[in-house]
Formats: sequence, structure tokens, C-alpha cells
Amino acid sequence: MATILATQTPGKTINEMPAGVFTTLVKIKPSGALQARKQASGAVALYWRYSAGTVSERVTIGFYDSSAPPKSLESTARGFSIQAAIRAAEVLATSHHANLESGGHRGLTEAKTEARRQAIATKDEAAKYTLQALLDAYLAHQKAIGRVSYADAASIFKHHVTAAWPKLCAKPANEIEPEDVADMMRRLIELGKGRTANKLRTYMQAAYAVAKAARTKPAIPVAFKAFNVRLNPAAETAPDESSNKADKNPLSGDDLRQYWKIIKDMKGFTGAVLRLHLLTGGQRIAQLVKLKSSDVASDKITLFDGKGRPGKPPRPHTVPLIPLAAAALLELKPQGEYAISTDKGKTHLAPTTLSDWAVEEAVATIPTFAAKRIRSGVETLLASARISSEIRGRLQSHGITGVQARHYDGHDYMEEKRHALETLFSLVESPESRNVINFPAVNRVA
Repeated sequence: MATILATQTPGKTINEMPAGVFTTLVKIKPSGALQARKQASGAVALYWRYSAGTVSERVTIGFYDSSAPPKSLESTARGFSIQAAIRAAEVLATSHHANLESGGHRGLTEAKTEARRQAIATKDEAAKYTLQALLDAYLAHQKAIGRVSYADAASIFKHHVTAAWPKLCAKPANEIEPEDVADMMRRLIELGKGRTANKLRTYMQAAYAVAKAARTKPAIPVAFKAFNVRLNPAAETAPDESSNKADKNPLSGDDLRQYWKIIKDMKGFTGAVLRLHLLTGGQRIAQLVKLKSSDVASDKITLFDGKGRPGKPPRPHTVPLIPLAAAALLELKPQGEYAISTDKGKTHLAPTTLSDWAVEEAVATIPTFAAKRIRSGVETLLASARISSEIRGRLQSHGITGVQARHYDGHDYMEEKRHALETLFSLVESPESRNVINFPAVNRVA
């Protein structure tokens, strides 16, 4: 039990106090006094009164409880005994005296008020920078810089994060844990969607990488700094290796020849699109359909490859046009913004539409046909014709690595790429039984 520091006992009983008057009941050490004031209702309010320089202030303790044991040092549900009120006043006085240099009781009160205000402000600020807000900002950024993966990332976030994990989406982005990302992936793996789980991880990791890098990379919009991301939770998770295997099922040379037979004489827009896709080397469909009319020349087209370039603008990728590819492009009648369009260039053809058209035409002849197998089939066929891996990579924009290739090699490789496309055409045009192909006479690059 604490020692009572009061120096006097109240001279009047509480019941004898006049209403509306502050009455000092007892002096408090180390400073101040316990006062009481009877209200019109008869209830008695208790205060600690103290002075700091020329300023005096009363601090409310509570109400007097006449039914409390007189010597009780603990407050009750109804209020305080005099002894309990003295003890409460002593606590206030001791704290005030110990903090005189920082303003005493008033300074402590103001500091607590400011701390509460800051806590509320921080909470309100954090509410603006949730996981959902980060994902939305990342998608907007990806769309603005022309990343082809934008639509896929948006779909995965919508169905497998926003809809599936609303509570996590409402949390501050910088409070998301690796375990949270792992749980998102686990749900998809248990649904038999391991590949989607890995893609979710990849896109989530990219979103956090952009926000984290915003502190040191001025090229990233400053809005990402406000998320205060210091750690990347997705980077701490592991992919599902069983679902992360590369597609090693390219169309065979015979299948590509069969496919070419199907589409070479097809009439109309569909045939022209499918011929353009194959004869430009099986370019990524999502990039090809976004070809702009302004990026079409008589003998070449320029696509923009953003794959594998997080936070960076897409890289220009120029593809030469052999005569039949140029003819197919003319059949599409490029106009407006987009060259491959069914509404005069206002919007581009959807990637899934091109893929579906290819499947519809080929599946009866090639039961296992899939549009994504065209690209790998083209590369395999060119490899069989001894087109070097470097030229195949440059033709299909697999990425350019190494300091020499990225910074010092200024050659455009247009002739080498054109030769590869002419070789491709010769191979798909040749009868299946032919074992020897007469390739165009050009200087070949090893």
C-alpha cells in the first residue's frame, strides 16, 4: 500500500460542502492539492489542482463515492473514496514534478494528445497504402509503360487476390508477410493451378520490387514511395517447381508444314493474320496484335517487347517482312492506331482471338495443336536448318544479354533475321518427303 503524502485532513465533510464552490480537501506532495466541487445534482467531482509558474490548472480525477470504504485506496465502479482520490492526485503530482523540464503535466498531456493524433494519422495514412492500393498502382504503372503482361496480371490479381483475400488486401502493403503470399499460392496449388500460383508470385514480386526501388530510382513514379516498402514478401517465397517447367512441346516440322498448308490460301482477315504471325517467325502473340500502324514500314515492322524488364519501358524489336508477310499485312489494311484491328484501328485484336482462330483452323488436322506451340516449333525448325541460336534469339526477341551485346554491338541484324525468315518459308513450303532444302543464297552468320 502506497504511503499517503497528504499533509492535512479535510476540515469539512463532503456533505457540508456548498454547491458550485471548489473546496480544498488536502494538500498533495510534492505539489498541488486535492479539491472537490459539489454539483447541482449533489454529485461531488474531485480534482487535482496545481500551479506551474503563473498558470493554475485543475485535472479531473473522478466522482466521490460515498459508499466506498473510507480508507480504500482503490477506485470503485461508482467513483473514489477520499483516500483513493488522494492516491490518484499523488500519482499526477509525482509525474508532474518529474517532468518539469518538458512542461510538467501540461507538457505530458500535450505529448500524449500529439501521440494519439500521430497514431490516428498514421493509421489513416496506412489505410491509403494497402496491398490493394499497391497492386492497383502497379497495374496502372505497367499499363502506362506498355507492358504486355498488364492484362494477365490484372486478371490474376482480381480473381486470386482481391476476391479471394479481401482482409489481406485491406492491410497496409508494408505489413504483408511472406507467409501471406505463400498462403495465396497454396490455395491455387490446392485448386490444381500451380502455374497460376507461380505467376501470382511473379507479379506480386514485381509490384513490391517497383515500390521498394522507388526510394532510390527516380525513374519510378514518386507515388510508390508512400507505400514505405522495405522488404519484398513475395521474394521470400518459393515457386512451385513442379508447375514451373518450360514448354518443351514445339510443333514438329511436319506439323508446321501442315499448318502452313491450312492457312496459306485462307481468304479474309483471319487468314492474313495467321500468315503474318507464322511468317514473322512466331512472334509473341500479345506483342504482335499491339502492332501500331505508325510502326509499319514496307519491309519491316517494329514491335515493343517488355518481357523480363520490370519497371522499364518496352524494348523496340524490329522484324523484317518477307514478301508474303508484307502481302498479308497489306490484306489487313492498317489504319487508325492499331494495324491488326477489326474496327479500323480503334482497338487491337485480342491475343486470345488470334490463338482461338489458329486452333479452330488447325485442330482437325493436328489434334494436339496449340497456338503457343508455333513459336517453339519455328525456333526448333530453324535450329534444324543450322540458324544460330543468336539469330533465332534476335528474331524472336528472347532478350539480349551481356555487356558486349547490349552496349557495344550496334549491328541491327536485319539481313540475318530476314535470311532466317526466308529459310523458315522454304522449310514450311517444302514437301514433307523432301530432305534437302535449297536455301536463299546469302552470307550466313555462324
